[in-house]
Amino acid sequence: MRKFAITVNGKTYEVEVEELGAGTSAPVVTSAPAAPAATVSPAPAPKQAETTKPAEAPKAPEAPKAASGPIPQGAEIVKAPMPGTILEVRVKPGDEVKKGDVLAILEAMKMENEIMAPRDAKVVSVQVANGDSVNAGDSMFALE
Repeated sequence: MRKFAITVNGKTYEVEVEELGAGTSAPVVTSAPAAPAATVSPAPAPKQAETTKPAEAPKAPEAPKAASGPIPQGAEIVKAPMPGTILEVRVKPGDEVKKGDVLAILEAMKMENEIMAPRDAKVVSVQVANGDSVNAGDSMFALE
């Protein structure tokens, strides 16, 4: 007979488990008088070894893509407002953008968010590429 303390939904129960012979079914469990009865299901019987091909190891995440260039001093940085994945970059260095133009599409929580230019500017540097993961506050674009 073995005693165990089991906590269920914040309540602790003291149980006694009796080991039976090898050919019998589920063990019998009794609980302390003040606690409700608990049941313990038997461990599943081991299966015969199956011949299957081994699972493939997950692919390592891609290294971040190189930025299109250094960020010039004095340039305005457009940062990621939330963590997500870049679905589409719509500008390249040298492009002239107007306030409100879409620079990129950022997917976050199954929603597509447009990252827009905060003012009329020239795109100096693009720090992200399609498929990149970004965290909130990561630099995405430099505008001059």
